[in-house]
Amino acid sequence: MLSLYPEIAPYNEAYLSVSDQHRLWYGEYGNPNGLPAVFLHGGPGSGCEAYHPRFFDPERYRIVLLDQRGAGRSRPHACLKDNTTQDLIDDLETLRTHLKIEQWVVFGGSWGSTLGLAYTQAHAQRVLGLILRGVFLCRDEDIKWFYQQGASEIFPDYWQAYEAVIPESERGDMVAAYYQRLTSDDTEIQLKAAQEWSIWEGNTSTLIPKAEVRAHFGDPQIALSLARIECHYFMNNSYLSPNQLIENAAKLASVPGYIVHGRYDVVCPIDQAYALHQVWPQAKFTIAPTSGHSATEVEIVDALVQATNELADRYT
Repeated sequence: MLSLYPEIAPYNEAYLSVSDQHRLWYGEYGNPNGLPAVFLHGGPGSGCEAYHPRFFDPERYRIVLLDQRGAGRSRPHACLKDNTTQDLIDDLETLRTHLKIEQWVVFGGSWGSTLGLAYTQAHAQRVLGLILRGVFLCRDEDIKWFYQQGASEIFPDYWQAYEAVIPESERGDMVAAYYQRLTSDDTEIQLKAAQEWSIWEGNTSTLIPKAEVRAHFGDPQIALSLARIECHYFMNNSYLSPNQLIENAAKLASVPGYIVHGRYDVVCPIDQAYALHQVWPQAKFTIAPTSGHSATEVEIVDALVQATNELADRYT
């Protein structure tokens, strides 16, 4: 099994203004003359973590991390204004141009896979390869499965805590009920809702429970941006047309692709990856047989590092 590359510090960190409102943090790691790659974090709203550049060989890759609007170190924190999928696609092009990169590898997991697909379908000529983990198509049924009914049947104990925030009379639309609280003027109400929303996701992300994953999702700073921005997107159909990512899959035909998905992914069930592979058959599809959703699962790490190594072999 392949593992993550050693810990690495950025050789460059800066902020990029992309609107009157938003300033985005980005960092560059590895070899400044290496194969460019951009890492797209999940959520939306979760932000980048220290282990994220470690999926790439630092001697062969110029690794770019970006905290999307309102997430991580980007400012303003947890901001919903001017925060749409198209904004994030445009931000990637602004950053690519700013860094004088002609083409790059795009790597994204969970919401990062959503954004990676949408970006590549809009700018395929800029993408040398697309690596996706825990595919999230953001269809109505995908949102309902995790936030309304479906995952609740597998984790009824964790669901009880998530559900308890909402009065029984409002539980017919949990996303809308949470949105009301996550956009409340009362910061205590916001934070309570944010932590329960985020912890629900953390509790269900790994096949075997991991205390460090739960702690990450329960961190108030992370929970607030994750919950507010996720809920904001889901209230707006993720700013995608129905089944957009599948219907536009023909635009991926020229792009080398990798799909990695845990067999027991409850956050984003494997049917989403399977549906994508049916319309993008040239992508290499790896099912991690004893894994859940998290990028930290051993089998998933192995498959993702294999993918980045194969693309580096191809282009360097």
